[in-house]
Amino acid sequence: MTEMNRKDYPAPEINPETETFWNATAEGKLLLKRCKACDKVYYYPRAICPHCLSDDTEWVAASGRGRIYSYTVLRKAPVPYALAYVTLEEGVTMMTNIVDCAFDDIALDKPVSVVFGDTGEGPALPLFTLA
Repeated sequence: MTEMNRKDYPAPEINPETETFWNATAEGKLLLKRCKACDKVYYYPRAICPHCLSDDTEWVAASGRGRIYSYTVLRKAPVPYALAYVTLEEGVTMMTNIVDCAFDDIALDKPVSVVFGDTGEGPALPLFTLA
């Protein structure tokens, strides 16, 4: 396996708070939560807004575009991989993997777009590739 190839990923654990999120990933969509009380968008999805503690929240579609905030490449792992924090256009930051590119091409502030890693069980993992 080269550093440019994807692999199969383990299926996430799904609970009632995250079920809508994971169902959307199976359809190739990235959703975020938005609080109707304070109007802030947040990730990781949960029923209660982490900013103001309101339970008046809704699902919103994310653009799927962002920039690399921070990253590290683990080359000596059994399967080398790039781990990153990506800040989406919506303002939230996600921990993710950067895939389908040469590790030496990854750099801070580079634009990325979402792709979905197959778990083989329906839900997919949101990953990012260089845009």
